[in-house]
Amino acid sequence: MQAEDPRAVVSAPARTSSSPGEPVVETPGSRIERAVASVISGKADEIRTVLTVLLAEGHVLLEDVPGVGKTQLARAFAAAIGGTVRRIQCTPDLLPSDITGMSVLDQTTGELRFQPGPVFANIVIADEINRASPKTQAALLECMAEGQVTVDGITHVLPTPFLVVATQNPIDMEGTYALPEAQRDRFMARLELGYPDQDAELAMVQAREVAQPLDAVRPATTEQQFREEIGVARSVRAHELVERYAVRLSRATRDHHEVRLGASPRATLQLVRAAKARAHLLGRDWLSPDDVKELAVHVLPHHLVMHDPHARHDDARRVVAHALATTVAPVMR
Repeated sequence: MQAEDPRAVVSAPARTSSSPGEPVVETPGSRIERAVASVISGKADEIRTVLTVLLAEGHVLLEDVPGVGKTQLARAFAAAIGGTVRRIQCTPDLLPSDITGMSVLDQTTGELRFQPGPVFANIVIADEINRASPKTQAALLECMAEGQVTVDGITHVLPTPFLVVATQNPIDMEGTYALPEAQRDRFMARLELGYPDQDAELAMVQAREVAQPLDAVRPATTEQQFREEIGVARSVRAHELVERYAVRLSRATRDHHEVRLGASPRATLQLVRAAKARAHLLGRDWLSPDDVKELAVHVLPHHLVMHDPHARHDDARRVVAHALATTVAPVMR
């Protein structure tokens, strides 16, 4: 069996973009991005990444200081896709049943009836997730991995699309619990919104003097249309060499001397799925190595466990950057 040549040239399928002079066809994705951008100014890349994760049926971890718009971003997405949104304020005394729901006695019939928890929504905001106890954090594992909730031996299916947007304060802030590796592994991407630039912050102040921009957001698509978009994104074609490139990136993180546990196979799957969603948003039905490269910095770092217990997320990002710099990508032509 011949060894794989990482420099192999992959023939790219013909592009499907519009011919010169033709008007650009607006897509559901572009309408959603524009709707969310009317609420969150100056964060186009972050909005595109969250939309990518939503299309790829993943979940997002937003880590940043309070007050930079993390919750507003999630609410804007729910409004833009015409879906439902529920917010869970995580606190140390929050119980798992406060998230998933519970069986209650129906006084009329004398039978147990399932009372759905706030997780039964298209977009669930788990605000300050690292203020909840590890046991309560674990209540989200089945929801995020399988899109369902099991209570008293009965399985209840969650709506589609389904996205958990968990916000997390920096871990050195008072009253926070570190997310366990199994919980972090369920998130497809980790983002930091950061402070807006001066012009964006001024525009936000002026816009909110007379109205709340979120109230003006109208659905840019329907739930059914968005489910169809998810199906199209899932069917994006991936050449084996591009898939092998994603696998080599993950394996490169496992061999780094600073890493105790590298990116898991689940992380590799998430990387490919996110890259396919990105390709779809860019109007392609085939996967490019560039799609994998662009998403790797958001998908892989939070899956790494460093040898140094005091290592920061930036240290993990540096490992992924090294993997990207030393792993040869196939060439598309």
